[in-house]
Amino acid sequence: MQERLVATVEDNAPLAPLTTFRLGGPANRLVTATTDEEVIATVRAADDAGTPLLIIGGGSNLVIGDKGFDGTALRIATSGFRLDGTSLELAAGENWSDAVARTVEAGLAGIECLAGIPGSAGATPIQNVGAYGQDVSATITEVVAYDRRSGETVVIPNEECGFAYRHSRFKQHPDRFVVLRVRFALEDAGGLSAPLKYAETARSLGVEVGDRVPAAQAQETVLALRAGKGMVLDPKDHDTWSAGSFFTNPILTEAEHAALLLRVQDRLGADAAPPAFPAGDGLVKTSAAWLIDRAGFAKGHGTGPAGISTKHTLALTNRGEATTEDLLALAREVRDGVHAAFGVTLVNEPVTVGVSL
Repeated sequence: MQERLVATVEDNAPLAPLTTFRLGGPANRLVTATTDEEVIATVRAADDAGTPLLIIGGGSNLVIGDKGFDGTALRIATSGFRLDGTSLELAAGENWSDAVARTVEAGLAGIECLAGIPGSAGATPIQNVGAYGQDVSATITEVVAYDRRSGETVVIPNEECGFAYRHSRFKQHPDRFVVLRVRFALEDAGGLSAPLKYAETARSLGVEVGDRVPAAQAQETVLALRAGKGMVLDPKDHDTWSAGSFFTNPILTEAEHAALLLRVQDRLGADAAPPAFPAGDGLVKTSAAWLIDRAGFAKGHGTGPAGISTKHTLALTNRGEATTEDLLALAREVRDGVHAAFGVTLVNEPVTVGVSL
């Protein structure tokens, strides 16, 4: 029988090693919880005492200030992978990419194109994690969470999660819910993937958008595409010390999009146009990477300890000796440069702790 792990408590604990940026100062107190009960007990104790609480999963979406966190940091290290037919339940602390691989090995489809995304399962509904044509909102059936307002564990069905592009009810109310478990409905397509929705993936596989391929082949292709963009975490490669895409793709009104087109043509010529995708209700999504590159911030930009990845324009990286302030200075330079060039304000995707852009 496997020995049960118990919560550990550390004072003045470094947080940088718990983030993919490897940045940030210490927490007054760090609790590592390995069961839902320990998670809930830690949250309740902090709330009862009025102590600030920082929830950490895989640390892939956190920018922590150099001064650290003046309170209790709770690292959720719970484990649990339960597959019943096509129904999947993951504990919040499960490694997401490993869980994706296990569903592919089981011959199931639905999250195979989300392979290689760093972080934990509990973070996926918060950000409505998505890539290469898939979003977790398409397969999540319900989220089990601790409601700090009511003091109870609740089960929130998909339709009440408020999912939108890189957004959810959990992100909208970050101090209310602590995700404990996430449940998914996958598809048994005889070992094939879900219909491919992303042109780059289909092109790499030599098929058409809408086609199915072996799920393992889709997974491997996405991993290769991500690795080529520095989006697969490698502790030895500083070019991957990032939070993946630092900025979200802008969602514009039709009027804002028209104004962007005019500024693009004025700057780049009459035939220039940024990528545009329907985003519902008269909205248009464009590419943050395109805007960053055309505003003059190429891959590898930056002479300091923080820089843009040499593989992908959207990834801001810690080259090994950066501070959080170094990273934020670079982010502000890019954000302000894009706004000056095109009138669009980029929004950071990672959560900032004790700092802001």
